[in-house]
Amino acid sequence: MKRFFTKLSFNLSLVSIAFSVPIFAADVASSKTALNKLIDGNQRYMNSTTVCHEDWSAKRLAQIQGQKPFAVIVTCSDSRVPPEIIFDQALGDLFVIRVAGNVVDDFAIGSIEYGVTILGADTILVLGHSNCGAVDGTLKGLKFDNHIQEVLNAIQPAVEDIKGTSENVLEKAIKANVRHVEDKLKRSKPVLSKLLEQRKLTILGAYYDLASGKVEFLDKPD
Repeated sequence: MKRFFTKLSFNLSLVSIAFSVPIFAADVASSKTALNKLIDGNQRYMNSTTVCHEDWSAKRLAQIQGQKPFAVIVTCSDSRVPPEIIFDQALGDLFVIRVAGNVVDDFAIGSIEYGVTILGADTILVLGHSNCGAVDGTLKGLKFDNHIQEVLNAIQPAVEDIKGTSENVLEKAIKANVRHVEDKLKRSKPVLSKLLEQRKLTILGAYYDLASGKVEFLDKPD
């Protein structure tokens, strides 16, 4: 029994060390490479020349021992917005966090931190999309007596930002919401803000058009 607890204690210590030692690229150059991968993949998707989804069995076997995604994607739960498909990426390439309206809370940020510090991704992309029901519902002032209201409450600041707008209101609100989530991640302590300051992490925003399949990148790395 004593031997068992000694071994357990040793294993827990290793886990603690793993979570305390960040694993990431040395500089922002690789973030630019990550962005290029996303841009090129989205172009292949729009042109129907995808290359990453032909042999699932081989790709599954290759990922058994671990994963090393090059980017974290924060996006909506909308079934029409599957990041691996619209960026034409294979199993293990993207670490995806999905919630209605692509809003983030402590649980989502914890998952993002894991993708960055443990798995080694150095790029975070916040991806909004056209015809987002969560943003549209917030614009219309819909009210719910359940947890859906919490999602709309999180989006409300973006709606406040575009008050007085008369054209492309929904699109502007969706993009404003992306900006708000970006800003929240950039200010998130202690992990993300520090990595940004050290130029070891890039956080970007983008907008996906359901009709064309095109991803519009709202900003790019320095």
